[in-house]
Amino acid sequence: MTCEKKPKDPAVDPNPDGSDPDGMDSGWPEVQRLFWDQLRLYHFPVAVKFLFSEREVEDFRREAPGYYRPAKPMTFCQWEVAARMKGQTVLGLKEDLGCLNSRFVLGWEPMGERVLKGHLKFARDKAQAERFALSKPRLPEGALRAVVVSPLAAAFFDPDSVHFFCDNIQAYHLLADWMTAMDTHPLRASVLVNSSACAGNVLAYLEKTANMLPSCGGSYNAGKTERGEVNVIIPGGQIRAVARRLAERIEEHGGPSLTRPGDPFPGADVCKNCPLMVFKKDPGPERAD
Repeated sequence: MTCEKKPKDPAVDPNPDGSDPDGMDSGWPEVQRLFWDQLRLYHFPVAVKFLFSEREVEDFRREAPGYYRPAKPMTFCQWEVAARMKGQTVLGLKEDLGCLNSRFVLGWEPMGERVLKGHLKFARDKAQAERFALSKPRLPEGALRAVVVSPLAAAFFDPDSVHFFCDNIQAYHLLADWMTAMDTHPLRASVLVNSSACAGNVLAYLEKTANMLPSCGGSYNAGKTERGEVNVIIPGGQIRAVARRLAERIEEHGGPSLTRPGDPFPGADVCKNCPLMVFKKDPGPERAD
């Protein structure tokens, strides 16, 4: 795929000279493996790429190895199921997207009665429903040509956002490392009445900030998000810095856990003030002289 190589941002990449002391620039498989192994992820992190030109689409179709297309119109979060659960790369075009809310936030559906109707159940009246719809993050209308979703390890591009479907403690570790890497605190979540997966990725892309938000009704029913899972979405340009921070903590403390520094993830679920749950290393039997 023909991509312009942009100069590295020292605020995100501490090694703009091209050096790679921790391996986090060597490839997306290594970055995914770090998160997968150390945070015990249940799903592959999903790399999301928005393609805004026909040339990008044609380059991807010609050069990407073994991608898939939806067999019929689906939702954006169903495209992500193939990436996060089956490890497939999916190319989605406008005609492949059957979800009205997704079409709206991707700029493939204009504001109108159909969009308004989909927001009425969240609102007191029609005016509030319109305000809610118009306040959602949205790509410029008509600009997008296609979306590619894939496991991060199989990313054919530098992703615009990386979407983690994870539990509470996994989310805590990801976002604590993001806040440290980005020198940002606190992180304020942006929760949407619907479009959690699709608009959540658009928000991360447009605003260049991480976000954590619950599943919406569509991603719960159609997108197969479990009740105990949350969405953590990180801008693609910042994901290596988060991985680097995780690697730094492991190097410093010996393990990835923040709840019990030095422990493997997630660490012992033990109150540090409890006098009973204490273990001491056994020196072994005494040796005779």
